[in-house]
Order: sequence, then C-alpha cells, then structure tokens
Amino acid sequence: MEKIGVFVCHCGLNIAGTVDVKKVVSAISTYRDVAHAEEYKYMCSDPGQNLVIKAIKEKGLSGVVVAACSPTLHEATFRKAAERAGLNPYKVEIANIREQCSWVHDDKALATAKAIKIVRTMVEKVRGDSPLETIKVDVTKKALVIGGGISGIQAALDIANSGYPVILVERQPSIGGHMAQLSETFPTLDCSQCILTPKMVDVSKHPNITLHTYSEVEEVSGYVGNFKVRIKKKAAYVDREKCTGCGLCSEKCPSKNNSSEFERGMASRKAIYTPFPQAVPNKPVIDRESCTYFQTGKCGVCAKVCTVGAIDYEQQDEIIEEQVGSIVIATGYEVHPVNKFAEYGYGTIPDVIDGLQFERMLSASGPTEGEVKRPSDGKTPQEVVFIQCAGSRDPEKYFPYCSKICCMYTAKHAKLYKHKVHGGQPYVFYIDIRAGGKKYEEFVQQAMEEEKVVYLRGKVSRIYRDGDKVMVCGEDTLLGKKVEIAADLVVLASAITAQSDSRELAQKLKVAVDEFGFFSEAHPKLRPVESNTGGFFLAGAAQAPKDIPEAVAQASATAAKVTALFSGKYLEHEPIVATVVEDLCSGCRICVSACPYGAREYDKEKKVAKVNEVLCEGCGACVSACASGATQQNNFSDQQYYEMIFTALEESNV
Repeated sequence: MEKIGVFVCHCGLNIAGTVDVKKVVSAISTYRDVAHAEEYKYMCSDPGQNLVIKAIKEKGLSGVVVAACSPTLHEATFRKAAERAGLNPYKVEIANIREQCSWVHDDKALATAKAIKIVRTMVEKVRGDSPLETIKVDVTKKALVIGGGISGIQAALDIANSGYPVILVERQPSIGGHMAQLSETFPTLDCSQCILTPKMVDVSKHPNITLHTYSEVEEVSGYVGNFKVRIKKKAAYVDREKCTGCGLCSEKCPSKNNSSEFERGMASRKAIYTPFPQAVPNKPVIDRESCTYFQTGKCGVCAKVCTVGAIDYEQQDEIIEEQVGSIVIATGYEVHPVNKFAEYGYGTIPDVIDGLQFERMLSASGPTEGEVKRPSDGKTPQEVVFIQCAGSRDPEKYFPYCSKICCMYTAKHAKLYKHKVHGGQPYVFYIDIRAGGKKYEEFVQQAMEEEKVVYLRGKVSRIYRDGDKVMVCGEDTLLGKKVEIAADLVVLASAITAQSDSRELAQKLKVAVDEFGFFSEAHPKLRPVESNTGGFFLAGAAQAPKDIPEAVAQASATAAKVTALFSGKYLEHEPIVATVVEDLCSGCRICVSACPYGAREYDKEKKVAKVNEVLCEGCGACVSACASGATQQNNFSDQQYYEMIFTALEESNV
C-alpha cells in the first residue's frame, strides 16, 4: 500500500485567489492512499520545502504530489527536496493547478472542483510511478562553437580559459561577424575594431582553440557529452600554412569588379581577397566564381607573384571529423534586404541604404574612408532621413517583433553624421523610442538636445526619387500633420532577422527554432541559454535580436553552462525514457522514423527496435506511433493513463 503526501500551494493569490485551497486539502485528505495533506502559502520557498522533507521522514511517505504551478518551473525543485529526505525523486509529481486551473477560471467553485480532480489524477500517477535512477554517461570534454561573431568569440574564449579545448567554426573567411563592420559602438562611441580585434587575435593564438574559418558544419550525430561532428572546410585555393599574408596576390589580381560582401556592395574586391584589413586569419581566399583562371583556364597571376608557392588551384574541400561534448550555437543575424521594401523603392533608389551600409560609410576603413557620401554621385548629403522599424513591429507586411537595437544605433548614426557633417540636418522617423540599457536613454537625449537631431513620431508611407533628391513622405502623429522631406540620403533601420539557413542548420542539429527562424531556448526565464535538446546552448543574436553587451553576457553565461557540464566525471540523463518490450515488438520500424531525436534503432539480429537511452528525450512520439504496444515509457504507462482518465471522469461530490 502506498503512503502518498499531498502539498497544496497558495502561490500567493495566483492560486488561492481562484481556488479554495483549504477545501482542496480537505477533499484530498480522505482520498485513497493519501496519508498526509497540507497547504502552505509558498510551497517552493525554503520553509515550504522543509514541510515536504519533514512529512516524508516522519510519516514514511512513498510518494509526493505537489499541487502548485507548472512542472517546468518547480518539478526539479521538489524532486531535489524529496531526495534530501531519502525518497526517490521520480516518486514526486506536480499537479498544475495554476496555469491549468486558477489562471483560466473565474468561478471559484468550479475552479476548486477542477483543482481537486487534477490533484486526484496526479495521486493516481504517482501511485503507478516506479523508483528510477538517473542514466550516467561519459563526456567528451571538448566544445564546438558555431559562429565566429562577438558572441561566438566570447563563448570560445571563456570555455578555453577554463581549460577545455574548443573548436570554433566560422563560414566566412574571417571571424568578427557584424561587429567587425561597425564604425563605433553605442553608448560610448568606442571604436568597434579597437574592442573586437584583440579578442579576434586572442582566439587565433589561444592554445585551447582550434579555428576553422571558411568552414561549415555538415552533420551532427550522437548525444549530449558525445557528439560526432563533420565539418566541411571549403577550398580557399590558398595553402594557409605557407601563406604569409603579404597581400601581393590580391594587389596584382586583375579581376577587380566583384561586389564586396563585407562592404555591403558599396565597394568592389578582387577575386583573391582578404575581407578587411584586421581579418583573422589574415590570409586570402579565392572566389572561384570571380576568378579568371577558374572560369577560362587563363591568368594565374596570383600563383606567379606568390613567392612562397601558397596558391593551390587543385585544393579540394576537406571533411574534418571531431568528437565534442557540447555545442554552442552563435550564428548571429541578418538584416532584412532593402530590395524587399516596396514602399521604399524595392532597392532601386541608390541613395536609400540600410544601417550596416551606413556603418561602412562611417568607418575609416570603409569604402569612403569615413566620409559621408551619397552612393549615387559621391556628394556630401546635407539632409539625411533615418527610418526606424523598417520591417520591424509590422505584423501586416513584415515582422511583428521589435529588433531591439535599432533605436540606439539610429541615434548613434545621427550623432556620428553630425560629427562629420557639421552643417547637416538629420531627421529620425520613429514609432517609439526604446532605450532600455545603462546610459542608453541619456545617449538618445544627447542626440536630440545637443546634436539637434529632429525626431518625428510617425511612419514613412512612401519614398520616391525627384531629380537628385529622395522625397520622404510621412506623418508627424504628435502634431497631426503630414511631412515631406527632400532628403539627400535615406538610411533604413532594417529588421534584424535570423540567418536565412537557420532552419536547415536546426534540422542538422535536431534543435528547435521559432516561427521566425531564431533558435528556441528551453525556458525564457529559467533556462534562457539552453536548447531543449541536451548539450546545445545558445549565444547572441542566433536566439533573438541583441545588442553587443547582451550578446557578450549571454555568451559568457553559455560558457559557464558548458564548463559546468564538463566539470563532473560523467553526465546524468533523465531516466524517463522509452523502453521496448521485445516479445511484443514486430520490427515494423515505425518508431524509428517517428523519433525526432534519432534515439531509435533497429536491431538486425534480434529484429526488434531498441532505444538509445541517452538520446531519448522522453517526448512520447514513439509510444504514440507503436501499433503493437511494445513501446512504453518509464512512469508513463498505459495503465497509469487509464487510472488518471477514470479518476478525472469520476463524479465529484464537492
């Protein structure tokens, strides 16, 4: 006979405001196998947990039900408390009477009756639970970081500084990400390269970091602590061991008119090139599509002038295989293209540019060497219009979310423009100013008051060209007037979006993304840097739009999670996994295809399915798919479900 204890939480007024907690305790105290029932205002608090521990010890409880909030919040809390009292933690269940009861009802009597039924069903559940032991797994104490922007760099350095080896994979020829494209950073106006370059060099010199640029992750298999990774190192046609980075090959290359990706199309580059002067590694790559030798078989100038024989036209893509224990996803972001905005000319107006293009214009190493010039004719613009929320906060046409950094970098752009063009006039069209950060509000106020930036609250409805002017039509909603500005240059604060191939990468990694392609965290408050799939962690704008301080902070938090993972002798995995009754298994393999985590395999010798317990996340997809009933899940048996359903359908006399 079971001896089950039930503990009902008031959760302040979150539960007690709608549910009669005392009545729930009274009703459940007489329910079969319930040996103890009590209430407390905050059960998750230290005194509340002590009540659970005391009851387990004094009354010899064999199972515990805590009627409180969602198990995603406090299941682990109460399992640990039970374990401290000597009870197997998997004999603890949470009855969710907050999200599934008190928060969705107004009628106290009905909510109370429902809460009693929910608690009773969980008593049935815990009665059928078996004591389980966690699954112990050896761990490979090496990390993979995907993405070499500022968050990937920070995560890699923090993990490496903790003494663990790191593999950093970046698909561009250099690390640095979008931060390398910036001129200055808000709110201090520090030089972006001055902050970033030392960290880039640290990565390249760190003894615990192996850097693979111009590379991509091709395949990931395995499970937390033991991932097998295949990395494709793309052919650069340059032997980087021999190359000294002298730059002579690029200087002599006759193929000049290739659009520079780093300069956002505002300048050209050679067919053999280094993306920017501070690139790490500072070694060139050959763009096969632009190279005369690869297109016609002629030329070969770079090979002729290279004094160390580093040019290798026969170089092939290389596959590198690594074993790692954890993976950090730090793939960064993209900006919504200018040519996608119908109201702003579909990219046909040369003097309508995005924020990153303006950053390159402001940069001393950019295409205009730091001078603000119109792309159309090279003249200095005297009136510049900045348009915020271009594609953001626009659910009807583009994206419903806020891109978070646009208010601040637009204020930065306006200030820097005034520093360079003293007689110029910047205008900012905005919906709201969102300056939530240390010294951020003061920064925006300085732009308005000291730099005399004109802020116009309203949206721009249309942009068109009139002679050498760009006509901007909008509305000032504070004054209730239409506004038309004959601008020389328009800068769009385009929406921050997920990488275009983030969904493809997510499929390779078997992790989740949201509806916009950003990688999904396990819990927005309690597990913000973890993925739902064990061993995967998130850093920077791969998860959502972020500014540099937040991206760096999240990267360090991710690194802390990785080092914690590596700190023990082995990993512990939840034992609530699927099992197979071999005598019932027909070998149909439906469960193998149904498993989203690759945890099911077919045993050819026994001709039955089997479960890789470490890969299994207990989602239950295989249990639902199994036609013969051979697949069950620990502590989620069919019999438990039947008892819970029968209990829920019983007439209640309360």
